[in-house]
Amino acid sequence: MLMKFYKYQAAGNDFILFNEMDKSANLSEAQIEKLCDRRFGIGADGVIFLRQSSKFDFSMHYHNADGKLASMCGNGGRSIVRFAADLGLIKDRCRFDAVDGAHSAIILKNQVKLKMIDVDIPQKSNAQLFETGSPHYVEEVTYLPDFDVVREGRKIRFDERFAPGGCNVNFIEALSPTEIHQRTYERGVEDETLACGTGAVAGAVYQAIKHKLDDAEILVHMLGGDLSVSLHRNESRFVNIWLKGPVNFVFEGIIEI
Repeated sequence: MLMKFYKYQAAGNDFILFNEMDKSANLSEAQIEKLCDRRFGIGADGVIFLRQSSKFDFSMHYHNADGKLASMCGNGGRSIVRFAADLGLIKDRCRFDAVDGAHSAIILKNQVKLKMIDVDIPQKSNAQLFETGSPHYVEEVTYLPDFDVVREGRKIRFDERFAPGGCNVNFIEALSPTEIHQRTYERGVEDETLACGTGAVAGAVYQAIKHKLDDAEILVHMLGGDLSVSLHRNESRFVNIWLKGPVNFVFEGIIEI
């Protein structure tokens, strides 16, 4: 079976996208995992299928690099919006549904701005774990460039406290209350990625709680580029959260599966 694919990257988070508005290929987990392999496949952090939706402009179905159907991916969501625009399915605004519900998005030249789900402020017993569409643990460190993200991230990702599903792990170094450096270990990829959208939201929420910010736009520097997160605190949760950053088409091709 021959399939046309498209490759996009969002601040270094890279994805393989398929247009399945007319027909679904129903690829297996093993086939998706092979596509993401950086030596024997196309190579990516995940695979995204763009499919029809009865209520919205389209539907997003995201699989991690291990082939498994995954929780929400913020940079993947921004990438599929650019993809839909490049296909002529939308113009500069849209609404689509994903595993965590409906999302709105706005295209601003080479940037895509995506509305994320509301985030509850965690209880003190779990103060570093945030549900931003995916579960994210946040820990502040003193010198991030030399930090062993993979070793330390893997310990936390598989910690029994977060069983059975585990969590993504983010390490941040604050430059100011509204500017941070961040690196992320992602479950499903089981490695550090160059950026993470839902992780950037978790890092921003952590900063907003720590510095008692009710309205803020927080700049998040990641290895693959910069993301910004704007948010508003409404009592016990953060609402009106928007994730913004660059998205770029990389290449397209045809692969035999």
